Amino acid sequence: MSFDRGKEPAYHGSSGDPPPSPSRYESQKRRDWNTFGQYLRNQRPPVHISHCNSHQVLEFLRYLDQFGKTKVHLQGCIFYGHPEPPAPCACPLRQAWGSLDSLIGRLRAAYEENGGSPESNPFATSVIRVYLREVKECQAKARGIPYKKKKKATKGGEDSSST
Repeated sequence: MSFDRGKEPAYHGSSGDPPPSPSRYESQKRRDWNTFGQYLRNQRPPVHISHCNSHQVLEFLRYLDQFGKTKVHLQGCIFYGHPEPPAPCACPLRQAWGSLDSLIGRLRAAYEENGGSPESNPFATSVIRVYLREVKECQAKARGIPYKKKKKATKGGEDSSST
């Protein structure tokens, strides 16, 4: 497996104009990829991206929690289950589920763009999907927000739950 090490694609414009600047998504994807690569290099012993698995991805996601800004109430907290608590509490700050979900999407794409095969993509495993689902449910309960699966509409455009 060969992974590109941050090489930019060659620009073959007909004029001398510089290449267009990358989109916000592309810039974020590159930053995320570089951050994950740095995380792997800082492991003891260092882990090469080609040997990375879902275990390292989960550890990375847990590592990121220390930089989170979303208050996640613990079950013993008096504000557990309250979407807008009236006072501060000592519960930890975590990465928001939506941020983690977006991050995994960008890293999944970057992995394959940098030479990884879809079959071995550690960001696309069922372990990661289960972890993200658990984070979503845990954060929803802690904040008192019910996440329910939306019912699919039937052919006539009516909701299947209305009979």
